[in-house]
Order: sequence, then C-alpha cells, then structure tokens
Amino acid sequence: MSDISGARVIGDRTFDFSRQVVVMAIVNRTPDSFHDKGRTFALEKATEAVRAAAADGADWIDIGGVPFAPGPEVTAAEELDRVLPVVEAAQNLAVVSVDTFRPEVAAEVIKHGAGVVNDTSGLRDPEMADVVAGTDAQLVICHSLAAPRTLYPSPRYDDVTAEVGAFLREKVELALSRGVRPEQIIIDPGHDLNKNTLHSLELTRRLDEIAAIGYPMLAALSNKDFIGETLDRPQQERLAGTLATVVFSILRGARIMRVHDVRAAADAIRMTEAMLGWREPAYLRHNI
Repeated sequence: MSDISGARVIGDRTFDFSRQVVVMAIVNRTPDSFHDKGRTFALEKATEAVRAAAADGADWIDIGGVPFAPGPEVTAAEELDRVLPVVEAAQNLAVVSVDTFRPEVAAEVIKHGAGVVNDTSGLRDPEMADVVAGTDAQLVICHSLAAPRTLYPSPRYDDVTAEVGAFLREKVELALSRGVRPEQIIIDPGHDLNKNTLHSLELTRRLDEIAAIGYPMLAALSNKDFIGETLDRPQQERLAGTLATVVFSILRGARIMRVHDVRAAADAIRMTEAMLGWREPAYLRHNI
C-alpha cells in the first residue's frame, strides 16, 4: 500500500506527491462553462484541446460535461454523450479525470479508462464512494455546500478554514466506511464554491491546515472570481494572479493544480519544484 500523501500509481503513471506537483488541465464539453464559455463544447474543439493540453505539459486532463453553477438540466445520458468521446481521446496522453457528481457517470467513465473521479459535490450522493471502491480510480472529495447546479447566496462561516477542514474529514471518513482505500483519496477545499472572495483568500492563506489532513490536496483556483475581485481584473485577464496563487498554494501544500492556461502554469509549477529542490533543470549551460 502506498503512502496516502506520497507515491501513487494513477492510470499508468506514478506520482510522488511528497515532491511532485501535478498539472491538471481543464477541458469542458459544456456550452456554459465558467471560463471558456463553450469554446470546447464541440467535440472536435474538445479533442483539439486535449491534445494541446498534453503537448503543453498537462499530467492530468479533467473533462467536464456539466458545470457546477446553476444552468439548464443535463441528464446523465447527455453527460456521458459529452464526456466519453473526450475520455477516449485523452487515453495515452495523460491521466484522465472526469468532473462529475453522478455515480452512474463515474461508473461508466472508470470502465472507459478514467483514472480520477473529481466530485465537486463532496459525496453529496454517498453512492459515489461505492462506485470508486474496489477500482483503481482516485476520488477527489471537494468542499461545497449547495447541491449541484443550485444557488447558495451569501454563504456564512465562523471560521471558513476550520469548517472546510471538518467537512473534508467527515467526507473522507464516509468514503473510507464505504470501502474507498486511503490511497485513493484526494481532497479539494473548493475555492469560490459557495465561498466569497474573503473566504477564498483566507482559505488560501491557511491551506497548510487543509494539507495537514494528510491526503494529497487539489487546488482549483484558475481564473476564479476571488482573483478577479482582488485585482480588479476581468476573467480573461487573470493569468498573472492565477500564477501567483498557484505558486503560493504549492508552498502551502497543494499538490494538484487545476488550471486553464496549461503552458504558463506548467512553467510556474516546474520552476517552483526546481527551487524547492524537487526537479533538476532541463539543461545546464550558463557559467558551466
């Protein structure tokens, strides 16, 4: 059994989370996605995005068929129609992750080769744990308060980091009780999901407290509103803020960074790994 916070075999690749950061690309087959606004909804565009993400340095590719935010109803059959062809296209290019809150969708994508199920609902349906248990797939447990596709205006916390941590510990115990192995679990504090900008900033400052739960931590913060509101930047001008937040989060213990701008994020992540002594330079020439 691998250490829950160290080396793991995921898909056909080994990742050592004690000294390695995963670049997780985002490819959404949705017409109403948060950042790309449907740019990769067409299957051809989605498969092009998969190939580009792999070429730009993505270790994992996270494929989504239904946004977290409210919007038109998408059935499980429609979701599968959207994601399965992209799962097939991503095979052999990177570890395949699927962003879904439906156990029946998770079961199918695992059968088709997905190595990660990214559940932004935080096991709102406990059957998700049953689906992952007994497989080789990883399960991302994310903090959120609202049911999927449901508004949750003006969220309130007495201590956002402590409450997110308590939620994640509770959901980890639920997963374990239903047969998910410790080395299958990844946690995500859920930046901006039912949180305002002040909540997300405080959570980021205290990410080391979430990392201390003991499982690899994913941070999905790319181009999010807490960056835009902090810097007064529209969504398409948040790359610099995103990269700063990526590096800061790694130093606070994040090990999987879910990003839109893969090449820029990969450079920031690999440079951070090198400065931490985890990665050798690509080449040595200067003053040698």
